[in-house]
Order: sequence, then C-alpha cells, then structure tokens
Amino acid sequence: MMEFKRISIDTSKHIFTIHGVDVHGRVILRRELRRRQIESFFARLPATEIALKACAGSHNWGRKFSAMGHRLKLIPPQYVKPFVKRGKNDRNDAEAISEAASRPNMRTVPVKTVDEQAATIVVKHREMLVGQRTQAVNALRGHAAEFGIVAAKDCGNVEALVCVLTSQPAIPDGARAMFAQKGRHVAELDQKIRAIDRQLLEQHKANPVSQRLAAIPGVGPITGIIMALSVNPANFESGRHFAAWLGLTPREHSTGGRHRLGRIRKAGNERLRQLLVVGAMAVVRYAKPGSKSANAWLLQLLERRPHKIAAIALANKIARIIWAIMARGEAYRRQPAAA
Repeated sequence: MMEFKRISIDTSKHIFTIHGVDVHGRVILRRELRRRQIESFFARLPATEIALKACAGSHNWGRKFSAMGHRLKLIPPQYVKPFVKRGKNDRNDAEAISEAASRPNMRTVPVKTVDEQAATIVVKHREMLVGQRTQAVNALRGHAAEFGIVAAKDCGNVEALVCVLTSQPAIPDGARAMFAQKGRHVAELDQKIRAIDRQLLEQHKANPVSQRLAAIPGVGPITGIIMALSVNPANFESGRHFAAWLGLTPREHSTGGRHRLGRIRKAGNERLRQLLVVGAMAVVRYAKPGSKSANAWLLQLLERRPHKIAAIALANKIARIIWAIMARGEAYRRQPAAA
C-alpha cells in the first residue's frame, strides 16, 4: 500500500478530486471519487494528514475523517487561491490545497462540533431575514421614487410609505397592488425577525457568557448572545487576532521602513462587525463628560478624529474586551467616567 504524507481533497456536490503526495512531496495519487466512495476509501488508509478548503460541508467531512484517526487541516479558501496554477480545474485546485497545507505557517480553521454548528443556525437565519428585509425595503423605496415619492430612511417609515403609495390615485392600480404586497412582505419579515429576537433574548437570559458581555457599553443582549453562540475564544491567540478576524484592523501597505496604515480590512464575519460598529456608534453619539459609557480615552479620541473613525476604533477595543472576557471568564470592569 502506498504511504502518503498528505492527501488533499477538492470537494464538490458529487465528484471529489483527491491529490496525494509522499514524504518527498512527489505526487503518487491523482484520482476522482464519487461522494459515496469517499468514506470507504479513507477508512482503508492508515492515519494520514488530510487537507480541505474550509467551505460548505468541510466541517462534516472533518469530523468523519477525525473519527477514522486522520489528521485534518481546514484551510481558508483565500489562502489557497495564490497556489492555483493557470488553467483552473479540479485537479489543479486539489494540488493547490496540498501546496498550501505544506506551508508550516499556514493558518487553519478548527473543525466545529455538531453542537457549535447547531447553535449558530438561528444566528445565520436571522442574518438572512435581515438581509431579505433590507433588500425588500430598498426595492420598495426605489419603485416609489419612480413615481416621485421619497420617504425618510428607516424600516419604521415603511408602513407610512406603503399607505401613501396605495392611496395615490395617480399611481396605476397594478402598481398599487404590488406596493401593498411588498408592504405585507416587509411586515411578515419584521414579525419573523422579532420572533427570533425573542428567542435570542431567552437564550441570553440563560447564558452567563452573554450576560457578562452585555455589561460592556455598546454591547446589548442580541450582540452578546450572538457573540456567545458564534465565537470560540480558543480559536484566537489574542484580542488583536480576534479583532483582525472581524476585519476591524487597518490595512497595511508598508515598505522601505515607512509604515502606511489605511482603512479597515472588512474581512471575516460581516454581521458581527456590523453589530459592534453600530453599538460603538451609539456610545459615541452620547459620549460626553460625566456619562457612564464615556471614558477619557474616548473623549480625547473624539477631539482628534471624526465620529465614525472614533467609532471604528471603539469597536476594535470592544472586540478585544469581548475576547478577554470570553477567554478568561472574567466580568467586565467598568472604567471610571471622565470628569
């Protein structure tokens, strides 16, 4: 039997492409297998290293391969892309995964357990509904503008906008019927989001980690429970690593000894970053000497920088505090208010 140093797999819906190398890095296996053949094929192999891209279904395969005794490496797709040679195909993709896994400093994604994945379904479902509501409201406002009717921004103004649109005699009957249907669609999405929010609030009351996070200025119950369900602090080396994963650290373009920092990277989980930035904006909005949420650091920052830049810096700081509380199991220690 061939001895493998590493086997990389390019997964798909039905056909999986595997790429195996020996201890010298020479290719000794290139093969395509159907989904039903994967488990039986790897069950016959001795324990070896298996590399996959961290994409849909990879955690499920990671748990199965780990149960067989294999060692897993889940690599983010953006780290595999630089190793793909020209002429993209499944075999080149599998080879690129193997090349990326061979790098000693390559970052990997830990395999999630079934419970960890199940806990985040409600969070992802809420994110999908919020996105659908935003899309529906934008479409409604766009169609209304075609008839010269413009409403103020905010989901709370949708009902008033629909009433105006359905009562305008200058708008054709077919269009008024569509506006009424769009209004009902937005209302149904609002009801579903409120139901999920109530479910998350109940989980927040029963989750001690979420309750500790909610004590941080700028972090509410919804943000706290979403962080508690979505983030495993053991996957990050430090608070800065966690903030960088959220995309709250600046881009760097330094050369020749000159350090140039730009805008934030906006990488990682977009919804978690948005929740932190919105919470930070709420703190910045009411920051003034003597307030409970404003400290000397924030007030001095607001004197030098615009409010939005200060909010991003505060969101970065909140992310580091969240990691420290989750990693160490401590309670939030409120800083004294600025005089």
